Amino acid sequence: MEQLVKNQNAKEGSAVYQWVETHISWLILGAEHVFKIKKPVRFSFLDFSSVEKRKFYCQEEVRLNRRLSSDMYLGVVPIRKTTKGVAIGEGRGLVVDYAVLMRRMDEGRQMDRLLIEGDVSGKQMEQIAEQLAYFHISATSVKSPLELSKMEEDFMDILKVQRFIQSQLGSKAALQLAEIVQVARQFLQEHAFQLYVRKLQGWTIDGHGDLHSRNIFLLDPPVIFDCIEFGEHFRQVDVLDELAFLCMDLNFHHREDLEQHFLNCYLRLNSCMPSEADRQLFLYYKLYRANVRLKVEALRAIQQAHTTARELGRIQRYFALMQSYHQQLTSLETS
Repeated sequence: MEQLVKNQNAKEGSAVYQWVETHISWLILGAEHVFKIKKPVRFSFLDFSSVEKRKFYCQEEVRLNRRLSSDMYLGVVPIRKTTKGVAIGEGRGLVVDYAVLMRRMDEGRQMDRLLIEGDVSGKQMEQIAEQLAYFHISATSVKSPLELSKMEEDFMDILKVQRFIQSQLGSKAALQLAEIVQVARQFLQEHAFQLYVRKLQGWTIDGHGDLHSRNIFLLDPPVIFDCIEFGEHFRQVDVLDELAFLCMDLNFHHREDLEQHFLNCYLRLNSCMPSEADRQLFLYYKLYRANVRLKVEALRAIQQAHTTARELGRIQRYFALMQSYHQQLTSLETS
């Protein structure tokens, strides 16, 4: 499939398609549209190994993302092998795969880029807060049992890159990482009842699951896209977990002012953090999200021959955030 798609000389108007590859997808970018093709891969967290599964998850991606970005996700189209090569869309030929058809947005308006440029306003954060609040209020409430052991396992997974952290940041950092993992585990055990209560109150919803600034176009109104379609475990989370991801991302970019403005606007519409115990859980989720991003950056660097200065800087920043959240959490627990 990869060779078939790469050999395609498709054009959209006068613009030749651009080719982008991620670890789980191929994207073909035209002047007005994007075709997203799922790779035939199978990992511990997803299974795209058959045409039937890829078709199903293409359909799921469209269905789920239309909740927040209906104008961007246009549908699922077949990929056909013809006598002239590969064609994407309806027509004659053997269907060999499927693609998600999306309207192409202006990449220059992606929020992560604009945060770096210092071009994100309080008004835009208000718009995002309003969109998310109404989305969370209307989202399906998930009544699955509390899986405390799974939450512990998810956090402890960071130890898989402990040796790499030691090689890049030193032995002291590796020891601190292990200490943070132990504190997080203890925190979850001590707050199990609060987590259980929030489950009963309906705060676990079928949400977005990957809510960070790269998945937001700051248009008018903003477009929130690319939710997780391949695993309910990653998408069906407490609303505090969703909010914590975006807030941690704002902290990463040193924009605590935008974080506070966003939270103030959101909580006026959806009061999901009424107690001190809830605020402690929110801080834990920020710690967990920094943990996840640190692991992703470390795994990406491990796959390469050497770590670039930019990659090392991001690793250092995520580890510093983990240290900061850990200190705050510890202070709250002892106060």
